[in-house]
Amino acid sequence: MSKYNIPEIEFQLTHPLMKRIVELKEKGFVDAATYPDAPVDNDDAIENYRRLLEICGEVAETILEPNSESVDQEGPHLENGRMIYASKTFENIDATRKAGLHGVSMPRRYGGLNIPNVVFSMLSEMISAADAGFQNIWSLQSCIDTLYEFGSEEQRQAFIPRVCAGESMSMDLTEPDAGSDLQRVMLKATRDEENNCWRLNGVKRFITNGDSDIHLVLARSEEGTTDGRGLSMFIYDKRDGGVDVRHIEHKLGIHGSPTCELVYKNAKAQLCGDTRLGLIKYVMALMNGARLGIAAQSVGVEQEAYNEALAYARERAQFGKKIIEFPAVYDMLSRMKAKLDAGRSLLYQTARLVDVYKALEDISRDRTLTPEERQEMKKYQRMADAFTPLAKGMNSEYANQNAYDAISVHGGSGFIMEYKCQRLYRDARIFSIYEGTTQLQVVAAIRYITNGSYLNYLREMLQDEVAEEFKPLKARVEAMVDLLEKAIAIVKEAGNQDLHDFLARRLYDMTAETMMALLIILDATRSPELFGNSAQVYVRMAEANVNGHFTYIQNFRAEDLEAFRAQ
Repeated sequence: MSKYNIPEIEFQLTHPLMKRIVELKEKGFVDAATYPDAPVDNDDAIENYRRLLEICGEVAETILEPNSESVDQEGPHLENGRMIYASKTFENIDATRKAGLHGVSMPRRYGGLNIPNVVFSMLSEMISAADAGFQNIWSLQSCIDTLYEFGSEEQRQAFIPRVCAGESMSMDLTEPDAGSDLQRVMLKATRDEENNCWRLNGVKRFITNGDSDIHLVLARSEEGTTDGRGLSMFIYDKRDGGVDVRHIEHKLGIHGSPTCELVYKNAKAQLCGDTRLGLIKYVMALMNGARLGIAAQSVGVEQEAYNEALAYARERAQFGKKIIEFPAVYDMLSRMKAKLDAGRSLLYQTARLVDVYKALEDISRDRTLTPEERQEMKKYQRMADAFTPLAKGMNSEYANQNAYDAISVHGGSGFIMEYKCQRLYRDARIFSIYEGTTQLQVVAAIRYITNGSYLNYLREMLQDEVAEEFKPLKARVEAMVDLLEKAIAIVKEAGNQDLHDFLARRLYDMTAETMMALLIILDATRSPELFGNSAQVYVRMAEANVNGHFTYIQNFRAEDLEAFRAQ
């Protein structure tokens, strides 16, 4: 068994909601009559997922991790307007392709494995733990989900089998003057009636895996517009030419992941979906999927940082004993593990919510949903939209914190390039920046905070039974929920938008940490041997933070903002 096949990941396959996810995803297991590897029932599907995780773990341990240092040192380079991967990256791509790890989320009729987001996130986490930079290249295959959802059947048949066979993808969104503010995108799309296609002209910047085989491109199709309503989504096929790589960024971390500046010169493209919906509808779907991917990437690095710190602490001796015996060290390690376990609970809770609504949405393409199914789809979509910014924001921050603490455990050795923890630290820094900074995750989440959605979810989850040994922890979480409700009321009653925006991050942290505290208790109830210790540690840690944030909010006044503005 690979070191990447850890029981905490496989545990997530036992969640009660998995049965509903499999039932919806497999649509009554009709594929079993046509595809020999398709499952015949729920148990068969779960066993298929386990086998896929074992395969991924073996690839991660025997190929991706051994190659990671070489890839980090070499990185990609530019030749005649083309991006060339680091040499070992080609080995990684070949290995994952041969292992059948590409296009895995797609229906079997296109060559995919029809796996749910939960399992894709598990694969993504494992690959990230082995090499976070390569995870970017591999996980961008999930762009095909957007093409599947919004493209035509002709486009599906043309592109999805290629991705399932191992071709790469990218999402070309940002530009020199349009980073977080994508409404400013100006890459021009013009209709070429003679050749029945669109032509793209302009520059894209900070494009991950930018010289990929198949691109989803956000471009301005409506002449004379300057906002998001003039943007559409396009499919660019590298085989058609017209796009050159002008520059590859030299980055702090994730060196194996090429970040490119692209020049579009009359490049031929196809419209994906309808015009004017590129940003309003399609990019939002694309970004939510990407944010879940970064959450999984973050958890992978959280795990590996913990692994490195724990292994070093067990071996390193000072003052006549192993440093893991010092309270200051085992306190740090216990908090790293608690953040990892709670962050993972949030990641997979979010993935499950996405799976239910996405599966029902897919079923609706074949038949009319019943009123009950429509209600279920809307419920889970709302919850998934609310949970995604929590999962991405908090896990990206925890990855940074765990990587930082891993270096601290190593002491001076952690600052030496020969130790892996320095690379984890460099790699993790981007997680809270790309696909929407943590500040933007706060913006995405704040309306669900102030309208009471998260409070309702927490109150509903508090109805679940917990093991007797965890009831005192649950009571503490109930007190945290009460404080959160009071803090929200204080901010809303102030009636000051600047104050609201200034305190939003503290409300976000209170919400997320309370949510994770409850989730880890629920996981500990089902598996105390895996999560009991983390539940004890995390609830105490979250409680201290929630109390601190509440005190800050309770005592803050609008006039206090002037002291911050003066800086």
